[in-house]
Amino acid sequence: MSDDHPPKASAPDPGVAPSRRALMLGSVGAAAVMSIRPALAQTSASVMTCQIPVPDPARAGSYIAADGSVVPAGTPGAFPPSSMPFQGDDVRKALAGGSLPGVEADRSNAYLQYIRRLQSGTSGFTCFASLQMPRG
Repeated sequence: MSDDHPPKASAPDPGVAPSRRALMLGSVGAAAVMSIRPALAQTSASVMTCQIPVPDPARAGSYIAADGSVVPAGTPGAFPPSSMPFQGDDVRKALAGGSLPGVEADRSNAYLQYIRRLQSGTSGFTCFASLQMPRG
């Protein structure tokens, strides 16, 4: 090989590649927005119908203490489990200052404390998390 010829560049021209990447990312971003909007509309409809059991089925029969913790059945001062799961829309309204339907205020507060403590992997968590999402 002679030193008269510079080596061929294997990478694209740095002045062109970033702008192409930006255009590609922009089109990917636009596609993501187009697919997310219908999903958000579907999510807000599902928030109305999603359900939160109190407590989750894995701890069915346990009572709910005033602080929202799950305690053994019959614990003094604790509330029996809800006979039916709560609808997402009812929980959303109660979290905004209302009360859960069909239960007295103290029991509603205990149940809401339980719901606020839900963690990923617990039945009702996805519904509760979707209630926290801002509406568009």
